[in-house]
Amino acid sequence: MTTTRPAQRRTTAAMVGGLALTVLVAVAPFLDGTTHLLADHVRAGYPGYGPDEVRAAVTAYQYLLAGVGVVGVVAWLWAIRAVRSGRRWARGAATAAFALALVLALTALLTRDTSGDVGLAPALGWAGLLPCVAGAVAVVLLWRAPRVSPGTPAA
Repeated sequence: MTTTRPAQRRTTAAMVGGLALTVLVAVAPFLDGTTHLLADHVRAGYPGYGPDEVRAAVTAYQYLLAGVGVVGVVAWLWAIRAVRSGRRWARGAATAAFALALVLALTALLTRDTSGDVGLAPALGWAGLLPCVAGAVAVVLLWRAPRVSPGTPAA
């Protein structure tokens, strides 16, 4: 898939924005205010939990979200490289990666745990959708970009 340079630049800019949002969302659970947000959410859902159990749950969420963030960063870098190098499969692969990311983000936002409440603090669940917004923009730009035959000079 080869696109014109301005279209490619806009798409790449959206992808770099998504990459930055993914890094931000992956780091957020480790920030002090978010740590308290997670701890308060766990305490509210499980009032019988002691400090050690709350801390263990917060740590589990932190590393789970960081792991998903690392996978997201790798996916963004891979997609950016594919688009920049004009790979024919970039559109389909980016669309599939977006769909998977959206499913994961919605799962994190909406899945209820044994307490009956959503497992992840809602603010973090909603924040997890931010990179998906950039992904949606990038996918739309990819599919709207004109296709140019290989060997044709880009505009």
